Amino acid sequence: MFKKAVFPGRYMQGEGALGELPAMLKILGKRGMVLASNSVIKNVLPSSGLVPAERGILVEPFGGECCEEELTRISDVIRERRVDVLVGMGGGKTIDTAKIAADRANIPVIIVPTIASTDAPTSGCAVLYTKEGMFSSVLYQRTNPAAVLVDTSIIAKAPVRFLVAGMGDALSTWFEARSCERTGSQNECGGTSTMAGLRIARLCYDVLLADGLQAKKDCADHIVTPALERVVEANILLSGLGFESAGLA
Repeated sequence: MFKKAVFPGRYMQGEGALGELPAMLKILGKRGMVLASNSVIKNVLPSSGLVPAERGILVEPFGGECCEEELTRISDVIRERRVDVLVGMGGGKTIDTAKIAADRANIPVIIVPTIASTDAPTSGCAVLYTKEGMFSSVLYQRTNPAAVLVDTSIIAKAPVRFLVAGMGDALSTWFEARSCERTGSQNECGGTSTMAGLRIARLCYDVLLADGLQAKKDCADHIVTPALERVVEANILLSGLGFESAGLA
């Protein structure tokens, strides 16, 4: 059995990272569209200084549920507007909908998370629900996102409970990875753990123990600090890479 690992194409994190979206869209395509949650449309975009219309970027409101009905609607929009790069901006369900829709349309996807509650932004899988919100299935995409832009100034404005939830999710990564390595079990990408995957999983755990408490305090105060930056990276990037490249399939 081969050792296997998967990673997003590009990862950028820091205050003001959202401002790099237009340049990233130009690298990946010619006609980009942002699938955005209502909170993003009302709160994030107006205060970001980024005016999508002035940049030739389309904005489509997310319907609220990652379900087949919403995916069919988004697929129709992608086709009718000739979109060749999709951006998922918001929380987990917005992100998962964008990943699945882009995969089905065979176009690249850029993920811009507004909370750091899971590793969904960097992963190559998504959870599908019914339109009533009941769990349906887990879907795997052919590739991980082409790019992930994490604007920590946006993350810091979100309720602190989301950061704490992400820390809880990320804490399990090391134990899953270690269990897989000891038993020779397959990881999510169908191989065995790489050294890189194991080290990333361990680093994720170490960062959370060292900086978790301070990051929680800083997020509650809505300020970006080195501790918050490290924990956001652990929640989103290290947890995702550690899980997919070393954790349980």
